[in-house]
Amino acid sequence: MRLLFLAVFTLANLFAANPPGIVIDHSPASSGLYIGSPSIVILPNGSYVASHDLFGPKSREFEAPDTLVFASTNRGESWRKLATLNGQFWSGLFVHRDALYIMGTDKHHGHIIIRRSTDRGETWTAASLLTPRDNYHTAPTPVIEHNGRIWRAFEDASGGAQWGVRYIPIMLSAPANSDLLDSANWTFSETIARNTNWLDGKFSAWLEGNAVLTPDHKIVNILRVEVPTFPEKAALISIADDGKTARFDPATDFIDFPGGAKKFTIRFDPPSHAYWTLATVVPKEFQNGKPNPTRNTLALMKSANLRDWEIRKIILQHPDAKTHGFQYPDWQFDGDDMIAVIRTAFDDDEGGAHNFHDANYMTFHRLQNFRTLQ
Repeated sequence: MRLLFLAVFTLANLFAANPPGIVIDHSPASSGLYIGSPSIVILPNGSYVASHDLFGPKSREFEAPDTLVFASTNRGESWRKLATLNGQFWSGLFVHRDALYIMGTDKHHGHIIIRRSTDRGETWTAASLLTPRDNYHTAPTPVIEHNGRIWRAFEDASGGAQWGVRYIPIMLSAPANSDLLDSANWTFSETIARNTNWLDGKFSAWLEGNAVLTPDHKIVNILRVEVPTFPEKAALISIADDGKTARFDPATDFIDFPGGAKKFTIRFDPPSHAYWTLATVVPKEFQNGKPNPTRNTLALMKSANLRDWEIRKIILQHPDAKTHGFQYPDWQFDGDDMIAVIRTAFDDDEGGAHNFHDANYMTFHRLQNFRTLQ
């Protein structure tokens, strides 16, 4: 098996046409179809399933976008396409009670929807609407089970028309033994409106929240925060056990979080008694603008308490931040390894990505013995 452990590029790597890792899918910039929303799960039989959507000027993201589903039966060494789900966007995969689910929206700022597959992603149910109206936002973020319920974060996008400003965090939950395709089983938390005075007037948006269980066994929604300067931030909203009440204290619940201005996924690892994430950080030498548009560095991070984060290792980096990006990582624990899919903007034989944001690859990566990396 070829070595998949990632490292910062050498000069020889900089001129290679192929991105690091294993390419699951490639969509050149000329197609007008850009790769978004990477997601990955490990099925009970040990095979991997990954997905991504397509956005951009030639997509139908505002009407009927496509999400593509892929599978690997050899630990990520090779992949085959399983399905195309029309009317599926900003979606994440999860496994529950031996079934495979995908949950997101039916379009850009669409209804919240969910589908199920009982044959490992080959075929899927029709989309079940969980909301009577549209105007919701999300990304592939964790679904966790706690206290007899499953939990998943979204944003209500009805707070105006401006990006970021319009997003109002919510947490969805449902009984773990219920029919997840039935909208009647889902509870929506109360919302907390943003305040422009937060962070000394620098607060712009919060979005793409993670459902996470705290060390004292409480559910929180940990969100990406849009700020114009460094240090980057994340926000922690506490959710009551009934899934209805939400609480946020701006004096204490904004935390320093490298990479917090871009999407991240947080999961708890029982063997290390710690929380882990892959985040698109901005090292000091690249801190010459806003944090959000700088996505050329991916780091492995660790925390014991969700509030204090340590950068363990730079996993990927490219010296050019204009047309190169390692972003929207989604990942899973696989024994002593971490496996990940990344929305990657990189060189190809057709001139590379349109820009750092409009990725032309979804790539697969394995971090061997990730707990020891420093």
